[in-house]
Amino acid sequence: MVSDDSGDTGVRSVTRALDLLALFDGPDRVFTVRELTDATGLAKTTVLRLVATLELRGLLWNHPDGHVCAGPGLLRWASLGRAAWELPAAARDVMRGLVAETAETANLYVRSATARVCVAKEEGPQNLRHHVPVGQPVPLWAGAASKILLQDGDPALLARVAALAPADTTPEALADQVAAAARDGYAISHGERELGVSGIAAPVRDSEGRVTAAIALGGPTVRFTAECIPGFVSAVAAAGARMSDIGLFPPPGGAAPQDAAPQETED
Repeated sequence: MVSDDSGDTGVRSVTRALDLLALFDGPDRVFTVRELTDATGLAKTTVLRLVATLELRGLLWNHPDGHVCAGPGLLRWASLGRAAWELPAAARDVMRGLVAETAETANLYVRSATARVCVAKEEGPQNLRHHVPVGQPVPLWAGAASKILLQDGDPALLARVAALAPADTTPEALADQVAAAARDGYAISHGERELGVSGIAAPVRDSEGRVTAAIALGGPTVRFTAECIPGFVSAVAAAGARMSDIGLFPPPGGAAPQDAAPQETED
């Protein structure tokens, strides 16, 4: 639910519009204005203004019957996201190799403010497996990948992340966990965000040695046994090192990947 307020300008309007748009990413993809009003908790007049604005930009679309759905303009944004975050084929091969070696799901995370976002994944072959949708933000206060992604964070960032965590997570405790991951070159977690789920993560670095992403294995804790963990750690660390050598994303202003689709022109 989005909090209501008499002011509807500036950043608050942007946040409201994005929160409204995010509703269409759930199990329901078509809404009436009444349903959007109930879901957001906003006044109907505010919802109507937001829908009209998003429709003008093509991000929402009104059916002739009055229902609202995602708009065709999102196709452009989806294409932009794929172009910006598509992994090189060699990096994808590393992730596939990691899954083949461990039989667990591999995810690649980057930090976004006080969250981590999965930008690529390779599903494990087993029926019971870890699932984080690509593009979904995940809290940064928990999980092995978080300890990797926070390695270059300053105390102010750690304090903000810890403030979003359960009461027993302090900035000092979080800093100790991040320091241990930096020292060891990997991080392990068991049930920190979701009971029964474990993870192992290692850093992916840029040419300057900075952590740009975390490659992680995730799966049921019952399969992350004391006998399996050393092999998993070795495999994840090796995958992180190989992906660091390959390089994940093109530099700003750099050339597009060689296997990118050719540009289309219009007469």
